Amino acid sequence: MTAIDLADGEYTAVVDSIEDGLATVFFESDGDEVGNAVLDADRLPDEGRHADAILDVRIEAGSISTATYDAERTSTRSEAAQDRFDRLSERPSKGGDRE
Repeated sequence: MTAIDLADGEYTAVVDSIEDGLATVFFESDGDEVGNAVLDADRLPDEGRHADAILDVRIEAGSISTATYDAERTSTRSEAAQDRFDRLSERPSKGGDRE
């Protein structure tokens, strides 16, 4: 497990993965990734213990002092990612094929 090397404050946390009770989490501020850490998964809210969960967190002294699962942002972000994937996986129309 690593300490969270971020200044005290509020961040968006994105759960990358959870394995063997450890969560890999990326932290964002104003839409930019600012750090990451591996944490005990039990530090996260129950409903936010899954990949791609979005959390609003407060960092104090290198640790999460509060974490709230954001179901709406999690769903919106997941749908946007799926839409991008679907667009990229579509075959071009015959008019777009090159011979």
